[in-house]
Amino acid sequence: MWFARGRYIFERLVRGLPIILAIVVVNFFLIRLAPGDAAQVIAGEAGAASEEYMAQIRRQFGLDQPLYIQFLSYMKNIVTFDLGYSFRHGREVSSLIFDRLGATAILMGAAMVISVTLGTLLGAIAAMRDRTIISHVIVIFAVVSYATPLFWVGLMLIIVFAIQLGWFPTSGIITVGADYTGLRAVLDVLHHLVLPAVALSCFYMALYARLMRASMLETLGQDYIRTARAKGLGDRSILIVHALRNAVLPVLTMAGVQVSGMLGGSVIVESVFGWPGLGLLAFESLFARDINLLLGIFFLSSILVVFTNAVVDVIYTIVDPRIALNTGRANG
Repeated sequence: MWFARGRYIFERLVRGLPIILAIVVVNFFLIRLAPGDAAQVIAGEAGAASEEYMAQIRRQFGLDQPLYIQFLSYMKNIVTFDLGYSFRHGREVSSLIFDRLGATAILMGAAMVISVTLGTLLGAIAAMRDRTIISHVIVIFAVVSYATPLFWVGLMLIIVFAIQLGWFPTSGIITVGADYTGLRAVLDVLHHLVLPAVALSCFYMALYARLMRASMLETLGQDYIRTARAKGLGDRSILIVHALRNAVLPVLTMAGVQVSGMLGGSVIVESVFGWPGLGLLAFESLFARDINLLLGIFFLSSILVVFTNAVVDVIYTIVDPRIALNTGRANG
């Protein structure tokens, strides 16, 4: 069983390679459509925007080469996992990305757990208590959360819980100058994590709640649920053993698909809360025209999305083993 799942993950990752390649190519040419380049930014900051100085900078970073030469050089570097050099930070792109990857992983992981857990729970409750006050409140809450922009949610959380109540810090990932170690350092990071994670999870929690409610209502109307009730099974047994396990599959599918959307949302949330992750790094590199850094972040993000979708497919086989059997027969 575990060997079959391992082979399934491997096959899914191999199928994702053409997708990653297509994303790399599209990103390279799409970014080049934006006006301006690194030479203009550097020259502007140095106060010496003469044509000679800008031409020297372009030669230094290879920007004077034809576009197809730049593309071939970039693809060669991608094959060897060389993401290039960031002129803005004066460091290798790979080291910059891996320095910030942990912060983004913590934020996205916490937001994913909150959104999937609470969204599934609220959707299941709304379906079980359909056409009641509880169901109406949950639906209204989901609609409002779904329609509210992430930056506005983040700003309101800062105003209420950080400035007015003083319960949480306004920005950052650690308390500057505290020099905590061990458990106190972990708790300090978690304290800073609460507001950004809640802000990032609101939209997706509403999405999963609405999806789970619809899926649960459809599942509860199936014949095997009525058969289980006719056999005298209790509501809790029907909900957990029969209904919830099947109804949660669309939520898992959407969670895998929304990883890319959550990466985009992290750019906004990290900018609002000053969270030192890939989102904030991408936002800064965009205005600095740090093309190598932007392309490196996009490349890593595409790998993360493909890998996460493969993991979701494996979770599918654990929740519903029939999927694994059908997949094996189809491959055979």
